[in-house]
Amino acid sequence: MKICKVEKPLVSTNRIPGLEHKHLLVVSDGKTQQVAVDSVGCVPGDWVICVGSSAARDAAGSKEYPSDLTIVGIIDYWDEGGLGGHSAGR
Repeated sequence: MKICKVEKPLVSTNRIPGLEHKHLLVVSDGKTQQVAVDSVGCVPGDWVICVGSSAARDAAGSKEYPSDLTIVGIIDYWDEGGLGGHSAGR
């Protein structure tokens, strides 16, 4: 699992079957931006928990699902090793 911040939605109108109704979001882990399937209903600015590999496919709905990064939780609060906390602000 990794902690990421939701940057913005990703719009993709032509998709393979099974991916049509999944929300895609651009997330950042502080070093890189990646595309993640949103399985929990995030908004830009949210800090989230993401899973990858086969866990991402399971969390997105199926082992055959073509996801290698899926958001599985919205973080309400976390402390970056004493550097202060981050809050989702919801």
